Amino acid sequence: MINSKIAFLGITFCLLSLTLMAQDRFAIQYKYKPQTSFQLDSPLDFVTEETLKRRVREQVSLDSLDLPVSEKYIEIIEPLVDKIQYHTKWLNSSIVVASEAQIEEIKTLPFVENVELVGRGFYDYGQSARKEAFKIPIKIRLKSKNDKAYIFQNELLGIPEMHEEGFTGEGVTIAVFDGGFQNADRIDALKHLFDNDRIIATQDFVIPGSDEVYRTDTHGTGSLSLIAAFDPNSLVAGAYNANYILCITEDISSEYRIEEYNWVRAAEFADSLGVDIINSSLGYNIFNESSMNYTKEELDGKTAVITRGANIAAEKGIMVVSSAGNEGNGSWKSITAPADAYGILSVGSVTNSLQKSNFSSIGPTSDGRIKPEVSALGSSVTLWRNNSAIGTASGTSFSAPQVAALAAGLWEAKPELTKNELLDLILTTSSQAEEPDNDLGYGIPNFTRAYFGIVTEVEREIEEAKLNIFPNPSDGNELYINYGRLNECEFSLYDINGKLLSTASLNRNSYDQPYSVSVGDLRAGMYIIQVRESNRPQRIKFVKK
Repeated sequence: MINSKIAFLGITFCLLSLTLMAQDRFAIQYKYKPQTSFQLDSPLDFVTEETLKRRVREQVSLDSLDLPVSEKYIEIIEPLVDKIQYHTKWLNSSIVVASEAQIEEIKTLPFVENVELVGRGFYDYGQSARKEAFKIPIKIRLKSKNDKAYIFQNELLGIPEMHEEGFTGEGVTIAVFDGGFQNADRIDALKHLFDNDRIIATQDFVIPGSDEVYRTDTHGTGSLSLIAAFDPNSLVAGAYNANYILCITEDISSEYRIEEYNWVRAAEFADSLGVDIINSSLGYNIFNESSMNYTKEELDGKTAVITRGANIAAEKGIMVVSSAGNEGNGSWKSITAPADAYGILSVGSVTNSLQKSNFSSIGPTSDGRIKPEVSALGSSVTLWRNNSAIGTASGTSFSAPQVAALAAGLWEAKPELTKNELLDLILTTSSQAEEPDNDLGYGIPNFTRAYFGIVTEVEREIEEAKLNIFPNPSDGNELYINYGRLNECEFSLYDINGKLLSTASLNRNSYDQPYSVSVGDLRAGMYIIQVRESNRPQRIKFVKK
């Protein structure tokens, strides 16, 4: 499931040369992994030099997960099914297209551990249609090219300071997993990626065998732009000089567990190319087939297929940056897989007033771990999806890639760090590291604090902007307000439904004294108080007895 909250004004599907076939897709899981051609002491026979270089840095040894699925098993399985889509060595499984009768026969084989239905039907795409299948013209709210609204989202993470120090992701490889990258090859702010050969590989795992990814959906385009765009007049992202691997793993036409297996296979592919960071703006909990659904109890860091894949990637030294999910204002509320994985950065969303976005999913995991780990701006984020102008969109899908870009810059700045050391650095220097919670995690990360070990001006403003009122509840006449660093603020009073009741300008002699406001005439009930200094409003509930 793509983690975004875009208001679509118009969606048109064009399905070209596409046929829905009757057979279903299954994951055949094997008990063993016997090898005749590959041995761990000859690693270049099955992994690349790029993979080995990262393993050396991470001090992670090769193991049986790195060995391919047994060729002996493949030879037996292949004639028994209609089609093999791919194999995943980390899960020791084959994804096949087959009938129920064929699957029943396969289940009897002694080396087969289990067979799982992962998708109803399969799409037979015509070779000539690959570039046009699932084109989705989409309208989003656009901004003028002269609008530099992106500056706030960058300042929050210290991206300008990161660039001033000369760190732009150079030498770091980032994989972006999503539902499609339509328009990415036509956006001026991404043109440098193509001109400078920064895109080192592409792969479409929804259509096995295809490397065409500039199709289907603009969601991945938005994610990519928040990591890699470079256009000072519209958007300068954090890691525009990194190398990129673009993978389609999400089938936007349906929701089945096959997409989790696609993700794991993409992670293996990226691992083989020496990837450092995976950005994944995807999340799974509910599927078209209810038997595939996950429960909140299964968000334990070890159950969901995609979570298991994220765990393996993290164990192999890859920094996985995952959107936390957009279920915060629904009945689910909690994070979605793979945000529950161990050793990753799941990312929540804040508004421009630095409060949790109402849609941002919350923790903890079912085994009690704090989630998300960190947060960044996810409400009204400036990004590219349409090739004619920048736009705004909201969701943890678009807070996560900003953090991925920050991680890339920090890793360029501190290449000696292992993945776990970099993860620890980001967490321990985020804005609420001393008091993490399950709304924002360890808070908002920032380059300057992580790199220099000092509190930044933005973080100081976050701390100083905290709003506190007393007494609350109150049955008296006077309410006192601790807030900000100025001697004047705008005060607004709302009822619990958000209706504005009154406004006033409050003054005080010194910022270390509280503001005061008369509440003696208020009737008993619950209210919302908003206080604003400059452009940073804060809200808090107030109870009048």
